Amino acid sequence: MKSLSIAFLAGMAVCATSVADARPDTRAMTCAATQALIQSNHAAVLTTGPNTYDRYVRQFGNECDWPDVPMSVAVPTRDGRCRVYHCEEPPFNRSP
Repeated sequence: MKSLSIAFLAGMAVCATSVADARPDTRAMTCAATQALIQSNHAAVLTTGPNTYDRYVRQFGNECDWPDVPMSVAVPTRDGRCRVYHCEEPPFNRSP
């Protein structure tokens, strides 16, 4: 029974690793490729660091849930910092 539990946990770790590895990593892509991927898919979940990822969207579109809007952020790419958009609550809509 113990070996079955260990095998199950090992299998879960492999699955979790495979899912994380399937996410495109902006650090391995050029800025143009990163922006093109987001534009062609309207939105994409991208890895931006060893333990970080986020969902990035087109500037103009309906990819954000209300009241969020596309806000510009910089992500690391192979050729430097790259401006892309992610959904965020607008500054004027936040409570103090």
